[in-house]
Amino acid sequence: MSYIKRHLETHVLALSREYPVLLLTGPRQVGKTTMLKKLMQKEKRPRNYVTLDDLNERSLAVRDPAMFLQIHQPPVLIDEVQYAPELFTYIKILVDKKRCPGDFWLTGSQLFKLMRGVQESLAGRVALLNLFSLSQSEIAGSLAEPFTVSLPRLQNLPPTVPFTAPTIFERIWQGSMPALCSREVHSRDIYYASYLNTYLERDIQGLLHSLDALKFMRFMTAVAARTGQLLNYKGLADDADINQATVKSWLNVLETLGIIFYLHPYANNTLKRTIKAPKLYFYDLGLVCYLTRWSTPEVALSGAMSGALFENYVVSEIMKSYWHHAVTPYIYYYRDRDTKEIDLLLEEDGVLTPVEIKKTMHPEKRMTSAFTVLDSQKQFKRGTGAIICLHDKLSAIDEQTLIVPVGLI
Repeated sequence: MSYIKRHLETHVLALSREYPVLLLTGPRQVGKTTMLKKLMQKEKRPRNYVTLDDLNERSLAVRDPAMFLQIHQPPVLIDEVQYAPELFTYIKILVDKKRCPGDFWLTGSQLFKLMRGVQESLAGRVALLNLFSLSQSEIAGSLAEPFTVSLPRLQNLPPTVPFTAPTIFERIWQGSMPALCSREVHSRDIYYASYLNTYLERDIQGLLHSLDALKFMRFMTAVAARTGQLLNYKGLADDADINQATVKSWLNVLETLGIIFYLHPYANNTLKRTIKAPKLYFYDLGLVCYLTRWSTPEVALSGAMSGALFENYVVSEIMKSYWHHAVTPYIYYYRDRDTKEIDLLLEEDGVLTPVEIKKTMHPEKRMTSAFTVLDSQKQFKRGTGAIICLHDKLSAIDEQTLIVPVGLI
């Protein structure tokens, strides 16, 4: 198996020289532990390793955290620390005594629940990072940066994938989990079946305690079928034959485990007619294709969900380009009651950059007609916009709008 270098590596090492605690969160099987073990080889002092997937170690950490930390002394990597939040207070005590940078590396597979526990106990002492499945630039070995619509930047980027629809949908259908991309596992179907049964079901059971596994799988399939759409609790409840309260609870679990994320609508005081519901997306499109039973990349490309899959792929790649460079993404969508819609709005330094996502080789100016809603706003400046699509080269619609091939994101 060949290791695929992660963009987050340099940020882990840099922050570990500043903070006594580094917490890396992300879904199961995205390579958190693999990356940190790789980085351990570059450290000057040996680092201990322990995983709380080991039930004996977990029991000790919960029952007697002080003894656990005597046995596993820093510098230490503690894997799946969400199983023993009791450790946080004792880590704080040790950190305040020594204040030694890099003493504790922690990983966890429960993003928001875990972060709340850390914020309560380790505020000011911990660097928080997120890792998700591989980005297309990581797979290509390209040193990309957080995505921006900048002509000089885009001109200097080598394409990370060819621009053809079959190539992109091969990537979408195959998914971006490290075990699949590094060819450690050859059967994509067996991998996702095992992933759902072994990891997700166990973690979901741990969060929900009482769960009908078959109903939850039907629910996940319903969520996958609605990727890229406005969040609709009633629609999901009807699809999965459960009530809306259960939908909200189960969506929270999927978000907590880093499986789904939301794009929220952009709004300010002068944009009062905007839709309030968020849009729902997955980080890994292979899981979406597996759940919705697209049997081949070709079928996915020609199927009814192809536009939604392409949009989700672009949005997740852009999100990962930020998270994997330790930058918080300020990314939204726009839709108002007059049906004007902009797929993405990137906000930075008072500039709003509009982006449309189209599964086409021949983008047209009319596709950017909604961009004009930004021109009347005085609270921010409109940046150079873009259409991200299947066009074969970097080009432009006009002086305000670039045509960006999907391989350059």
